[in-house]
Amino acid sequence: MNKSLLITREGWDALDKELKYLWKEERPRVTQSVSEAAAQGDRSENAEYIYGKKRLREIDRRIRFLSKRLDQLRIVEPDPRQEGRVFFGAWVKLEDDNGNIRIFRLVGADEFDPAKQWISIDSPVARALIGKRVDDEVVVSTPGGQVTYFVLEISYKPLFN
Repeated sequence: MNKSLLITREGWDALDKELKYLWKEERPRVTQSVSEAAAQGDRSENAEYIYGKKRLREIDRRIRFLSKRLDQLRIVEPDPRQEGRVFFGAWVKLEDDNGNIRIFRLVGADEFDPAKQWISIDSPVARALIGKRVDDEVVVSTPGGQVTYFVLEISYKPLFN
């Protein structure tokens, strides 16, 4: 499955900030340290030089990826007409059959973060939630079996337990 090309404004800004940091700060700093290490003579046994060149390749790879990806992504801003229904960018409070409460935010594949409970719009839970309203029941197939959730709250601003 291809990753979706949708992203929130915050997600796009974070990737753009990373790209600018790598290009304007990190890469020049590493380039300078490689130059200094190269000036020390024999490069074949110079750990600083070898590590610096490796780090430059990693930075350049990430810069190329971010540059291409940012051109492809489409920023999705919340629309007032979405209120009351689950769409991209929504925070959703759910309750499972056991009374456990979970809050998820539906975000783009490039910005999902399990620690924040941000799930990719491409995930089974997010796909099952799209278009749902408060009090709707959602059944999600997981590797451990089916899980049923009830939609308690939907917001386009952060929700907290």
